[in-house]
Amino acid sequence: MTMQIISIVGLVLIVLLATLRSVNMGAIAFLGVFLLGSLVFDVSDDDIFAGFPGDLFIVLVGVTLLFAIAKSNGTVDWLVHMGVRAVGGRIALIPWMMFVVTAVLTSVGAVVPGAVAIMAPIGLSFAARHRINPLLMGLLIINGASAGGFSPIGVFGVITNGVVEHEHLASNPGLLWVGSFLFNAVLSVVIFVLFGGRDLLARRAEPSEQDEQDEQDEQDVPGDAESGEPAGGTGASGSVATKTKPTTEVAVSLDPQRVVTLVGLVALVVGALGFDIDVGLLALSIATVICVLFPKDCKANFAEVAWPTVLLICGVVTYVNVMKTIGTIDMLGDSVARIGVPLLAAFVICLIGAAVSAFASTTGILGALIPLAVPFLLGGEVGAVGLIIALAISSSVVDSSPFSTSGALVVASSGPDVRDRVFRGLMVWGLSMIIVAPVLSWAIFVAPGWL
Repeated sequence: MTMQIISIVGLVLIVLLATLRSVNMGAIAFLGVFLLGSLVFDVSDDDIFAGFPGDLFIVLVGVTLLFAIAKSNGTVDWLVHMGVRAVGGRIALIPWMMFVVTAVLTSVGAVVPGAVAIMAPIGLSFAARHRINPLLMGLLIINGASAGGFSPIGVFGVITNGVVEHEHLASNPGLLWVGSFLFNAVLSVVIFVLFGGRDLLARRAEPSEQDEQDEQDEQDVPGDAESGEPAGGTGASGSVATKTKPTTEVAVSLDPQRVVTLVGLVALVVGALGFDIDVGLLALSIATVICVLFPKDCKANFAEVAWPTVLLICGVVTYVNVMKTIGTIDMLGDSVARIGVPLLAAFVICLIGAAVSAFASTTGILGALIPLAVPFLLGGEVGAVGLIIALAISSSVVDSSPFSTSGALVVASSGPDVRDRVFRGLMVWGLSMIIVAPVLSWAIFVAPGWL
């Protein structure tokens, strides 16, 4: 068995162990780097560490630290609250507002599972309250996260663009974001039609529901959602406990720290998109300035950096670099190219990305599969930009599978009475995307040959 075949078997085992044993894929990848790279393949330490993605490390740490600060100081709550209030009593707009807010969160650097974890409980509670199909709400939240995730400062976008730049391929970060956003938006329109959205168009919040919402916003006493009793309960005489500020107050007001954070998020977008400043260094600098201004409030945020994602990406990319060093990537690329039809080879890459990502980490798959396409992309028969967009869409749309983190979060956020139905619905939809997403993305972005 050649070294290249052994390394492929090792990559398969990394994915299987991470999936079956619920262990961080990056940690297992580093184990593979040591066992195979150092001991079996005799790759030098210098070559191994040369493949460590230091630039991606800074980007992931900086962006997720900034988002952790925004989340903990209430800036994210304020953004979510403003978005929800904007729909008023129009029931049909609530799922779309969830889509937009989730997209905004991931566009400015929130990791996709993190954004879904924030929005799914909110969205599913709205769905239960206003009799919205939970599948409709859950899928629009997941699609919104994927739509925003490929922005130039989104985690998916940073990873994809970083790997593409590392491989010296043609890139178009803006088109990657626009293509992914439009694909997810159109897919969400289909979901809206299929899962009862049309029935919501004629509905508005009932007066009692709207009054209840207004009361929740304006009342001085936060009450128990189930019993309606005030938080402090009532005494033997039935008197109400002392009134306090509502728990939603932090979400509806801006204080100096939230204003600074909002300015920082705007500066990150303007600096990265308008002046081509390094996203990682800029995000880390903005986060550090906020920490210097408000040290007591930010001290705990360093523990909230998406360290599992950082470890995952760095481990997988380092292992893939070992594969590249021993010639595995070239061998696989040549094998795909030998299919004889470049367009078919491109479709196979997209299909592999969708099938694996439905059961494994999308971030890890993006880092591992893009290098496989390098050899036949260099031939020029297939446009690099189009294939990167198609592969990104194929690998991310399947996050709606309940076996992925985002899908599992939606299932967990569903009420006990609908949880089984949501699980089955997401399983059918998510697994169908393994075929649908590659076919559509390949047909739109690869086959025409315009990218």
